[in-house]
Amino acid sequence: MLEVINDFLSGKVLIVLIVGLGSYFTIRSRFVQLRHFFHMFAVFRDSLKGSAGQLSSFQALMLSLAGRVGAGNIAGVGIAVTLGGPGAVFWMWVTALVGMSSSFFECSLAQVYKRADGDGLYRGGPAYYIQHGLKLKGMAVVFSILLLVTYGFAFIGLQSYTVTHSLQNAFAFDPRHTGIVLAVLLAITFIGGIKRIASVSDLLVPVKTLAYIGVTLYVIGTQIEHVPAMLETIFKSAFGLDPAFGGLLGSAIVMGVKRGVFANEAGLGSAPNVAAVAAVKHPGAQGVVQAFSVFLDTFVICTCTALLILLSGFYTPGFEGDGIVLTQNSLAAVVGDWGRMFVSVALSLFVFTCILYNYYLGENSLQFLSRNRALLMVFRGLVLALVVWGSMQDLSTVFAFADITMTCLAFVNLVALAMLFKVGLRVMRDYDDQRAAGIKTPVFDSNKFPDLDLDLKAWPANPPAAAAKAELEAQGAPAAQR
Repeated sequence: MLEVINDFLSGKVLIVLIVGLGSYFTIRSRFVQLRHFFHMFAVFRDSLKGSAGQLSSFQALMLSLAGRVGAGNIAGVGIAVTLGGPGAVFWMWVTALVGMSSSFFECSLAQVYKRADGDGLYRGGPAYYIQHGLKLKGMAVVFSILLLVTYGFAFIGLQSYTVTHSLQNAFAFDPRHTGIVLAVLLAITFIGGIKRIASVSDLLVPVKTLAYIGVTLYVIGTQIEHVPAMLETIFKSAFGLDPAFGGLLGSAIVMGVKRGVFANEAGLGSAPNVAAVAAVKHPGAQGVVQAFSVFLDTFVICTCTALLILLSGFYTPGFEGDGIVLTQNSLAAVVGDWGRMFVSVALSLFVFTCILYNYYLGENSLQFLSRNRALLMVFRGLVLALVVWGSMQDLSTVFAFADITMTCLAFVNLVALAMLFKVGLRVMRDYDDQRAAGIKTPVFDSNKFPDLDLDLKAWPANPPAAAAKAELEAQGAPAAQR
C-alpha cells in the first residue's frame, strides 16, 4: 500500500509540480540560471571569504553539497540507467536545468527571511519564510514536523543501513561494530554544533567529490573515443529514437526526472535550511551559489557516474541488480577489483556527510518548534541510537514511508515558493540592477523592502554605513569619529 501511494505521489504528482514550477520560474526569471551561469564561478570564488565568527557562503555550499552529493549520485543514477536506459540521463539534465532556478529562489528566500539566533549565527529555511513571508504559522509547523520526521529520523536510519552493509560487502565488517563506530564519530561532530558540522563538511565534501570525479574521469578518459557515440545514444534514447532502447521512452522520462529530483533536491525544501546559515551581502548571491550546487551535483557528478556505467562495457539493456552493484561492477570492469572497494569507501564518505546534513535539517526544524536545550540533547541521543539500530535493520518499509513524507514536505515548500515568487523576483531584480550598475558585490538594503518582515539584525538598514561603522569599531576608533 505504501509503495502504491509513494509511486503516485513521488512518481507523478511531485514530478509534475517540480518540473512545472521549475519551468515557470525559469521563464518568469528570464532564465536566471543561464544569465548568471558564468557569474556563478565568480560568486563561488568569492564565497571562500567569510566573516569572523560566522559561516561563509562556501561552508554553506559544502554543507548543502554534503546532502546533495550522496548515494543518489551512485545508486540513484544506476537505478535510472537500469530502468530507463541511457535516455534517463538526458531527463536528469532537464530536471537539473529547471531545478537550478527553483534552487535560486528557495535559497534566496531562505536568506531574506533568516533570523539571527543570538550566537552570531543564523537560522532559516522554508519554515521561516512561510511564517514570516506568508504569515502562516500552522503551515510552517507542519513543514517543520515533516522535515524532522523525514530527514532527522527516517533518512538517517536508512543511510546508516546503506553504509554499514556496503562496508560489510566490501570488507566483511560487522554492521553492528561499524554502526557503533559511526555513531561515535557523529557524536564528536554533533558536540561542536553547526560550526563543527560545517568544518567537517568543508573538509570531507571536496575530498570525496574530487576523488570520485577523478576516478570516473579516468575511466571516461580510457574510453574517450566512445564518448561522442555514447552522448548520441543518450540523446536518441531520450526521445525513443534508438532501436535498442525504443521501448524505454516512458521509463526514461519518469526515472530520469524522478532520480534527478531526488539527487539534486532542488525544490524539495531541504537545501534552503543550510543556505540560510551563511553570512552574505545579498540573498541573490546565495541563490546563485546554490544554483551552482545543483549544476555540480547533476551535470558533473551524476553525468560522471552515468558515463562510467555506460562506457564500462558491463552494462547491458535489461540489467537486473541494484544501482550500487551496477556502479561497483562497472568501475571494476575497467580498473579491476579495487574499483568495488573504492565505490564502497566513496559511498561511506558520501553517506557520512549526508547524515551530518540530515541531522542539521532535523536540528533546524526542532529549533523552529522549540528552543529547549534539553530537547535538543534528547534529539541528538535519539539520532545516535537510530544510527546503531539502523545498521542492523532492513528499513525498506521505513524508506517507503519517508518517501511519502518527503513528497508532502516538497509539496508544502513548492506551494510556499509559488506564493512568495513575487518577493523572490523583487530580490532577484535588485541583485540584477546592482550588477548592471557596475557593482561587483551587490548589497541588500532592508530599507528597499519595508513591507517585508525582515530581521534587522540579519539585514540592517543602510548596510554600507553599518559595515563602515563596524569596521571602525573593530579598529578601535573613538566614539566621536564613529
